[in-house]
Amino acid sequence: MASFEHAWSLGYRYLETDVHLTTDGELVSFHDPDLTRTCGIAKQIGEMSADEVAEARVGGEHPIPLMSDLFDRFPDARFNIDAKSEASVEPLAEMVRSRGLLDRVCLASFSYSRLQRLRRLLGPSLITNMSPPEIAPLRIVGRLPGSAPRIAQVPTSMKGIRIIDQRFMRHARRAGVDVHVWTINERSEMERLLDLGVDGIMTDETELLREVFIERGLWPT
Repeated sequence: MASFEHAWSLGYRYLETDVHLTTDGELVSFHDPDLTRTCGIAKQIGEMSADEVAEARVGGEHPIPLMSDLFDRFPDARFNIDAKSEASVEPLAEMVRSRGLLDRVCLASFSYSRLQRLRRLLGPSLITNMSPPEIAPLRIVGRLPGSAPRIAQVPTSMKGIRIIDQRFMRHARRAGVDVHVWTINERSEMERLLDLGVDGIMTDETELLREVFIERGLWPT
């Protein structure tokens, strides 16, 4: 929760997180599938109850929030939420539906099948990212099927191949696609991407990105 609080205090209104499902059906806001790296607990979140996860501390200090906690704490924020497991798809869709959050979320996944399930569950008003199979024709020929979403969330490169360049941005603009790039923590790369005209940058270095935006006159006042 502390990282979200800090980003909000800096003025960010778009927050990004990943979700996993506990054994008792709670959606947990966390990146890794297990708690080994951050909490020293060698256990998968999908094998733990919400109470067990609540006892863990990131870096020995910070509790792990539930998605319901984040929605309650930041009622005016917009969220980009990555469904990290098949099990999380239906509970996530139900939470979005029951809380009336369709206009506040972009749901994401690397998995085409997960995205298709989310789209079927929540209907055409849902905003999602594009899966890798949907991005490929955009990158190669600059065209999309009419039913494809219009948000590409991609790294700057993959397997040594640069993705975000002038050609990709031309294709995206021609197809009416917004481009969000992750995870950018270096000033020089932030500057390069903004010069290319990307629409969003995901970062761990929130203060640095804010500084770059302010210098360019892009930060809302």
